[in-house]
Amino acid sequence: MTALYQYPDQAKLKRVVPKSRIYDAVGASTALKERFVREVDQIVWSYKLAPETVNLPATKAVPELQVFRLTLKNRDLSNEVLRAIDRAIPFPLIFELEHDGKIQVAAARKRPSEADSGKWVVSDHLRSEWASSDSSRASLPVALNLGALYEQILTALMPITAAPSEDMDTRMERLEAVKAKEREIKQLKTKLKRETQFNIKMTLHGQLREAQAAFEHLKKTE
Repeated sequence: MTALYQYPDQAKLKRVVPKSRIYDAVGASTALKERFVREVDQIVWSYKLAPETVNLPATKAVPELQVFRLTLKNRDLSNEVLRAIDRAIPFPLIFELEHDGKIQVAAARKRPSEADSGKWVVSDHLRSEWASSDSSRASLPVALNLGALYEQILTALMPITAAPSEDMDTRMERLEAVKAKEREIKQLKTKLKRETQFNIKMTLHGQLREAQAAFEHLKKTE
């Protein structure tokens, strides 16, 4: 499934967003400003997906979807930059990151806070693989409303397959569990390489087998 979509012409904006707007909105630290300067060349608000531009009704959680194009100075864009932009813009965002003829799609699951309706809860950012900037784009997924469209775009970015009848909250929780298990496996492999005592190596091998089995189980969609 691709995450690179052909957005309708009537949704096109192409408005440059000054970095200072992001700084002011989030109270950016000097370190964060330096990241923006070092990593981002230009921020463009490319598309506004709203009821009047895509003919889909809004939902409470997703009144609009915004597509931002970031032209990068290098491919190593930090998540802190994406998170800052997400914090500054009070709508769910889809990012298209472009550098040296390549493009990557990124997005976080963003929803209104249940504790404070004026704030947003932002997950870790999901990213596609890098592809050629002139890659063919898919039509937008068929959806009944903007909320469903947003979920399908996020699902296309996930490295796990959606299970039948699995809602977005459950899918995100499973994805986080998969990532945590990946980190655990990596740590165990590192320990195994460094360990010299036979009995401890055997224990680590057992822990690694269990972690790998749990990882495969989490990825299953049955």
